[in-house]
Order: sequence, then structure tokens, then C-alpha cells
Amino acid sequence: MAVNITSAYAGEVLEQLLVKASTGNQFVSGGHIRVQPNVSKKFSIPRLRSGSMLQKRKEDPVKTDSKGDFTIDEVYLEPQDIMAFTVFNPRSFEQFWRPFQPQGNLVFHELPSNVQNAMLAEMAKVIDFELGYQFINGVAGAGDDQFFNGILTRIAASSDVVEVMKTVVVPGQNGDPDTTTQEQPDAITSANILPALKSVKDAIPDYLRGNPNLKIFMSQEDADIYDDVLTAQPYKGENYTDSNPERYKGITIVPLAQWPKDVIVAAVASTDLSSNFWAGVSLVDDADTIQIDKLSNPSELYFFKMLMKADTNIVFGEDIVIYDARII
Repeated sequence: MAVNITSAYAGEVLEQLLVKASTGNQFVSGGHIRVQPNVSKKFSIPRLRSGSMLQKRKEDPVKTDSKGDFTIDEVYLEPQDIMAFTVFNPRSFEQFWRPFQPQGNLVFHELPSNVQNAMLAEMAKVIDFELGYQFINGVAGAGDDQFFNGILTRIAASSDVVEVMKTVVVPGQNGDPDTTTQEQPDAITSANILPALKSVKDAIPDYLRGNPNLKIFMSQEDADIYDDVLTAQPYKGENYTDSNPERYKGITIVPLAQWPKDVIVAAVASTDLSSNFWAGVSLVDDADTIQIDKLSNPSELYFFKMLMKADTNIVFGEDIVIYDARII
């Protein structure tokens, strides 16, 4: 049953149910992704690329002197159906705190409004938090919690994304010269967080360096490591009572609670059309619209139901830099 009550009324009680705090969908609420509404089936994001065009001046250019080209293709948002559905019995509140006991016939709409509002708000909050995880880490599949590919899944699948690797020198054998090989980078620690950020910054294409929406994404844990390292720097970091600015070489750092540790991504991310991160949804307020009704005419049970569609994608993989030290 959806309502599990372990409380035993023993006197006066707060009139409002208390709920746990949640970060919600930081990716959306923080303005780090373009959300395209009203996508019922499929939405095309056209991409235009051009080649080098400048050349020496010619007095009488002909067709064969043409230089440069335009390449137009597209990526897609294909929102997948998602449902939230839970059932509960309003009579569960008979054993609950006395101020919340239903009056008259035991039907949901006669429960005190503060109980209704608390349950609906908690459901909406939990769904918002789960969607935040899916927007970042989601993987499409047959599982009941596999809906669509999140941004990091899209990045991992793109061959155009710039991957930061670790160069390892392999000593030569029997007089052979040393060789180098590229390996997965090391997990983030206080000893390598600064070199890791430098390697990400150095790999960012020059034409993106001055973009005001260029951001570096990392986990909250890695951001805390960065803050601690800066604090430990003599005469440079903040003291122990303050936090250091969330920036690296002028680039905004965005710590996200649902971002995996040991992954750093640099990309242009915003709510406008220039964003490299996109999401498609059926309606922007789907996650706030909850159906409430009896499970069936003779039943005492009630249900909460929410329907929505969502998908994510990246636009230009070559404009994304990733440092990924996860062991998968």
C-alpha cells in the first residue's frame, strides 16, 4: 500500500506534515538545458556546419575556384512515455494523528486539505528529483526505470566529443625507444583536481572560450574537493568560513547533486537556442499535473497518476569536452 504509517498518536501534533528536502531537477531549474515543449512524437534540431572559405583574390573567379561548403544535418528529440502511479487507502488515516482523521464518509476529498497538499507536493517533488537524475544519467531500455538517454549517455555515445585522456610513457624493451599510450584519466582527488580542470580547459575549442554560457559541470563531491584545495592555497583561497567562487579560469563551475563523481564536462549550456544540451517534453507542466480519483467505482482505494514524455540530446559533440574517470 502506498501509505505506510508507523506513527502512534500521543498528544498534540503539528498541523502540517513535514517532508524531506530535495534538490529537484537542478539541470532544468538552474538553466543548464534548453527545454523544447509540445513535442508529441519527434522534434528535429537542424545543424549547420561550414568549411574554410577565405582564399587569394581572383579578378575573374569561376565555379572551380569555389572554396568551402555547408553541411546540414540534424539530431532528434523523441520523447518517451513515462508514468507515475501510486495507490493508497484514505482509511489509513483513521489510525493517524487525530487532527488528520477524515470526517464523514471516508473518501479522499474529505481529508483535510493540508494532508492532500502535502501528499501531492511530495509526489511532485520526488518525480522532479527523479527526472533530474534521468536528464543527466538516463539510459533507454526495457527496464521499468529506463526511459530515455540522458545527457551523459548521449555524450558517451558520440564519437565527436573531445575526451581528455592520460598520456602514459611505456619504457622500451631491449634498447627500443620509449612509446606513449592514452589511458583513462585518474579519479578526482585533492592531488589532481587542478590538473584535471586544466586539462579540460586546454581541450576546449578556442572559439568557445569567451562564450558567456560556457560551463564546467561536476559532482558536488568533486566541487567540494576543488573548494578545499583553493582554501588551502596560501594568500589565494577564501578562509574556512567562506566558499570560493565556483569558477575555474573565469569559466563557471556548476556542481550538481545527481552528477556522477569523477566526471567533468565542459559545454555551452543555457535555456536558449545556442545551448548544446536539449530536452524535449510534451508539455512543460506535465510533471505538475496529477490525476486523482477512485481506483474503481466499488473500491475504497484512490490513486495518484501522472503522465509525461521526455527525451534529451546534444547538438554538437565536437564542442563538448569530457574528463571521465569512472570505472564502468
